Amino acid sequence: MLGIVSPEVAVILPAFNREIEIGTVVLITRRYADRVIVVNNGSSDQCAEVAELAGAEVIQDFVSTSKNFSLKKGIEAAEGADIFVTMDMDVCRDPKLIPKMIRPIKEGKFDLIVGTCLTKHQRNSENVLLIKNKKTGDRPVGFMAFSKACLEKLDISEIYFNPIRSIISICEINKIKVCHIDLQEEHEKTLFKAYKIGVVVPAYNEALLIQETIDGIPDYVDKIYVINDCSTDRTGEIVDQMVDTRIVPIHHEVNKGVGAAIINGYKRALADEMDLVAVMAGDNQMDPTHLPRLLFPIIEGKADYTKGNRLISKDLRKGMSAWRAFGNGLLTLITKIGSGYWNIADPQNGYTVISREALEALDLDSVYTYYGYCNDLLIKLNAFGLQTMDVSMPARYGRETSTIRYSVYIRKVAPMIFRGFLWRLKMKYIVLDFHPLVLFYIASMLLVPIGFLFGVWIVMQKLVFHGQVSANYPLLDVFISLMGMQLLLFAMFFDMQVNKATNLNYPNLN
Repeated sequence: MLGIVSPEVAVILPAFNREIEIGTVVLITRRYADRVIVVNNGSSDQCAEVAELAGAEVIQDFVSTSKNFSLKKGIEAAEGADIFVTMDMDVCRDPKLIPKMIRPIKEGKFDLIVGTCLTKHQRNSENVLLIKNKKTGDRPVGFMAFSKACLEKLDISEIYFNPIRSIISICEINKIKVCHIDLQEEHEKTLFKAYKIGVVVPAYNEALLIQETIDGIPDYVDKIYVINDCSTDRTGEIVDQMVDTRIVPIHHEVNKGVGAAIINGYKRALADEMDLVAVMAGDNQMDPTHLPRLLFPIIEGKADYTKGNRLISKDLRKGMSAWRAFGNGLLTLITKIGSGYWNIADPQNGYTVISREALEALDLDSVYTYYGYCNDLLIKLNAFGLQTMDVSMPARYGRETSTIRYSVYIRKVAPMIFRGFLWRLKMKYIVLDFHPLVLFYIASMLLVPIGFLFGVWIVMQKLVFHGQVSANYPLLDVFISLMGMQLLLFAMFFDMQVNKATNLNYPNLN
């Protein structure tokens, strides 16, 4: 319509050593803005040159690397614009979200829009908050859009790094109409489009819940590998009737176990060149809203394998029976020793994500096929120096029924973990490298049983057979037992120290 002038939009991008992505970001941003101003915070690469070639106005800032200072300089350079947008590329670098940010300002409804994106993974602070049954805090601000009128009332650069609640409070005091937009869903979809993501769904007699499970898998997942492990109910029939084009049905003619089902899913995902592969059981026990929290540590290069942890607090264990919690706790202790991941917990949690690189490093045919496959995977991942991270999340129980009997389970899985432990020591500390802790482990595994059996023999000789025992024998037995325990503790301590270098669950590495 004649007489209506579209407001001029200027986008300000503080940048430091962004040579690789700055060109793409600027080119896409120009589709949604009249001006793109890159404030180069003294980059040592060719960030400024690439930005200029892409069509941005470049301001060199050699004085400070502070983003709020750069924002101030960018606003000054964009004088004359009607709407200003700043995008923090450390949080979000998706210019396609700009129209959503500026629409409320164009419509005259608000003067300042704050867009928050995904929370960066900070395991320790997150876990402390979860233990205290509190929320994990504000999401980081990825975008801010503000009108010229807003600048007359408020210095945006002074509130740029404030938490969202503080920004809203400051705006209310200054009578600025402010709006908070949660960009998490859009941010997820954009980030995950760069990766091929597959989900393996093992299913045995899950006719009641398999459809509900598949329906809940997010749209950004590319392939869903549903493994019908020779179900005796209608699971296979239901899977074959599903219309979701992402589904890849795999039917076992004989029941092979959940581990074998998952491994076959992994193999098919590798053949399809999936970058990230999640496991979500067919009983709808894995909440899909937590999937991004498992994906991001791998995308950010912080881990090769992520898994859920329901044992960190009573609230997260809600719904888990006391017997089940005890069994999980016992298996956690055994798996810590066997796998070498001393800070992991809830090893039986099947909600996991693994990278393609980690899958390619493993001998999938050697993975345990019973329910203990998850323990065996941890042992193998550690042996090859791959990084594993726990992601705390609540237990989710509904209409599914667990078929695990922990009395039988532990008797079957514990020997497998011990064999895996011995294999890990050989592979990690003898074949691939050498560390004397393996000698401490071997010596302790000899001395502790010898000390125990020697003590039993002494007691039997004195109480049962009423024989004579040298007074030095009990002292010798104590010496052997204490030496064995001391060597075992030394070995465990050195094992912990070695794994601190690769295990991101340790506080000093976050």
